Amino acid sequence: MSEPWVSSDSIRTAFSQAMSTMYQREVPQYGTLLQLVAEVNQHCLNADPGLREALRDRDELARLGVERHGAIRVGTADELAFLRRIFALMGMYPVGYYDLAVASVPVHATAFRPIAAERLQRNPFRLFTSLLRLELIDDPALRQRAADLLARRDIFTPRCRELVAQGEAQGGLDAAQADALVSAVLETFRWHQHTTVDRSTYLALHQQHRLIADVVCFPGCHINHLTPRTLDIDSVQAQMPAFGITPKAIIEGPPRRACPILLRQTSFKALDEPVHFTDHAAGTHTARFGEIEQRGGALTAAGRALYDRLLADAGSLESNAAHQAHLRDVFRAFPDDHAALRQQGLAFYQYRLTDAGRAAPQRFHPFADREALIAEGLLDAWPIVYEDFLPVSAAGIFQSNLGSESGARAAGRSSRAQFEAALGATVNDEIALYAAAEADSLRACGLLR
Repeated sequence: MSEPWVSSDSIRTAFSQAMSTMYQREVPQYGTLLQLVAEVNQHCLNADPGLREALRDRDELARLGVERHGAIRVGTADELAFLRRIFALMGMYPVGYYDLAVASVPVHATAFRPIAAERLQRNPFRLFTSLLRLELIDDPALRQRAADLLARRDIFTPRCRELVAQGEAQGGLDAAQADALVSAVLETFRWHQHTTVDRSTYLALHQQHRLIADVVCFPGCHINHLTPRTLDIDSVQAQMPAFGITPKAIIEGPPRRACPILLRQTSFKALDEPVHFTDHAAGTHTARFGEIEQRGGALTAAGRALYDRLLADAGSLESNAAHQAHLRDVFRAFPDDHAALRQQGLAFYQYRLTDAGRAAPQRFHPFADREALIAEGLLDAWPIVYEDFLPVSAAGIFQSNLGSESGARAAGRSSRAQFEAALGATVNDEIALYAAAEADSLRACGLLR
C-alpha cells in the first residue's frame, strides 16, 4: 500500500494487539499465562547471553514479545471466503492445507499469515482458520438443521463488510478506516454467552462432536485461543500449576533438542463457561483455552517425511515425562546438529556473509563449499523459523480440550480442492515458501544464480 493508506503490517499489528487485549479481558487466565511466558523468556535470555545475541542479530528478539497465533472456526464457505478478504487487508494469506478429520476432528483448515520475510519480521501474527465439514455428520436431519442455522447467521457486521469493500476498491485504508476495521472485526471474534439455538438442538449437535456445537450454535466465530511464543516450553509446562493453571497432559510435537525443529505446543484446559439458550434454559459450553508454542527450524520435504515417520513410530504416553523420554529415544534417528541437518538436506537455513566474507568476495560462487565457508567464518547460517502448524499436534490440542469422542464420521476423504473452492483461492505451499527464502539468501551471497 502507498500513501495515504496505512500499511497492512500496521493493521495486522493493531489487530493482534486488540485481540490480545480482548481475550485477556474475556479469559483472565490467559493474562496469567502471558505473565508466565514473559518470565520464562526473560530467564532464558538472562541465562544465555549467546541466545540473546543470536536472536538480536537475526532480528528475532523484538518480535518475540508480540508473536502470537490465534485460532477460529467457521461454518460456511461464505464465511471463510470473507475472512480471506479481511485478512488480505492485514497482509495475511492462506498457507498450507490441514485435514483434521483423520484425527476425528471434523474440520479442514489453513493458516492466514504474512508470507514475505520482512513482513514476518514486522509482525508474524497468524490465524489458524478451520472450516466445519458438515458432511461428516451422520444424521441427515441434524446435518440439515446445522446447515439451516449457519445459513441464517451473518458473523460480520454491516460496517465490517462496508470497510472491506472500501479497502479493496480504493487499494487500502486510511488511519480512521483501519481503526474502524479492527474494531469491526473484533465483533466477529468476540465471545457471546447467548446461543442461537435451544438447549435440545445444542445437545444434539454436541453429541455429534463438541466442535460442531461450538461452530454452529453461536452468532460469531469467537476466538478459541491465542498463543504466545516461549523459548522454553518445558519450563512453562512445569510451572503452570504454580500459577493456578492446569496444563494438558503432554507437550505436542517433537522432543526437546539442541537444534529445535518445527513446533512444540501445550495448553491449559478449556474453560466451562455459562451460556443461555433461546428457550431460556441455561447451561455451559467448553471451547476457549490458552496455548503456548515453542518454534524451531523449518524442515524440508525430506526432513518432514522423517519427522512424520518417527512421530508415528513413537505414539503417545499419558505421562508427559515418560512421553518426552520416549520421544527422545525415538528421535535419536533425527540428526541434532546444524551441519548434519544442512548436509543431509533436512532443514532450511538462512545464509549471510560475515564481515570477513564480505572482504573475500572471490570465495563466493555457485560451486563454493558452503560448509567450508561456514567453518572459516566467512558465512553465517541459521535455521529459518517454522511459521506454520502440524496437523497431529493441532488435533492433539483440540482433543485435549474438546474431547476425542465423536459421533461424526472420521473417515471423510480429505479434499484440498473442496477447501480451496470454499476459500476462493489456492493455498500457498509452505515448503515452497521456505525453499524460496533459503534460495533468496544464497543468491544474495552469490552462492546461487
